[in-house]
Amino acid sequence: MTPTNTPNTTPMFAAPVLYDGDAEPQRLEGRRIAIIGYGSQGHAHARNLADRGMDVRVGLREGSRSWAAAEAAGLRVMSVAAAAAEADAIMMLAPDTEQQRIYDRDIAPSMRPGTTLWFAHGFNVHFNLIAPPDGVDVALIAPKSPGHRVREVFTQGGGVPGLIAVAQDASGAAREDALAYAWAIGCTRAGVIETSFAEETETDLFGEQAVLCGGVSALVKAGFDTLVEAGYRPEMAYFECLHELKLIVDLMYQGGLNYMRYSVSDTAEYGDYIAGPRIVTAQTKEAMRQLLANIRSGEFAKTWVAENDVGRPHFTAARLADADHPIEQVGVRLRALMPFLDARVVRPDMGVANLAGVSLADRSAVATAT
Repeated sequence: MTPTNTPNTTPMFAAPVLYDGDAEPQRLEGRRIAIIGYGSQGHAHARNLADRGMDVRVGLREGSRSWAAAEAAGLRVMSVAAAAAEADAIMMLAPDTEQQRIYDRDIAPSMRPGTTLWFAHGFNVHFNLIAPPDGVDVALIAPKSPGHRVREVFTQGGGVPGLIAVAQDASGAAREDALAYAWAIGCTRAGVIETSFAEETETDLFGEQAVLCGGVSALVKAGFDTLVEAGYRPEMAYFECLHELKLIVDLMYQGGLNYMRYSVSDTAEYGDYIAGPRIVTAQTKEAMRQLLANIRSGEFAKTWVAENDVGRPHFTAARLADADHPIEQVGVRLRALMPFLDARVVRPDMGVANLAGVSLADRSAVATAT
């Protein structure tokens, strides 16, 4: 499973940031667009396109729980195969691990010269899981935000930043069409940067593993465990190692590391300088390089696909084990007592419960039950 193209090595911001005025929305006029999937990204793309007056339909598997939700939003819903057959532009927004099966069974038969195939993540194309035929445009339009924010910000008149890339340009206008699609879902309101399938896929996977999900989760748990093992109350450990993390990340989001350090106390800033290098050591950096090498070689993709093919045993075991970590147990109880939070309770075997609008007494009952 060898990647198909090499990373973009151009200097930072060598390519311009593209906005509404750079797009040609008229390129999508008369196009029959199919959105495959109606999850986090799918619902946002479909509804934003519909609000822009585009001819959009949603392709779902028969019996999908999302079918009724999409119809309730005023969208045309049909099977994936029917949507692909009807459309001349298809956006793949099903989960990464399901896209190859969906494509091979339901979409490939409708691939004909002049069709456009879009993705919001380059995983399946970059790692050769999906190989569209010649004569088909293949491009990427990737909002840098969860789908609910893509929709929420769009309805407020704004947009979230996005990326575009082209893997196959049969028509000679794949880039222009991708930028028009980025306009349609609101990304050009905030700014769009051109990239490659390789760069988007590899940096996205690395960020998730080394920092945003794997790195942060492990760091938070290790800090919590260290305090509790030293005799401190779990509630205090939770506040110091998880709850306050949002406050720090919000500062970084607004003004980078410099603004965060400007905003915290001098004591906290000094602790940052002397402790950070002891936590993220040369050994940590080497582990990050190994993670990146594993991603770039295609080994991670191969392992993840194989894990799915046998029913996700390791994935499921890890999810269930972490669901019962003490930081999760104390966190559920504490968040239930914070009416200012849009608190959610998640159990892998039970789904998600939203505590918004639930009384304080009932919140406590929910927290105790979980």
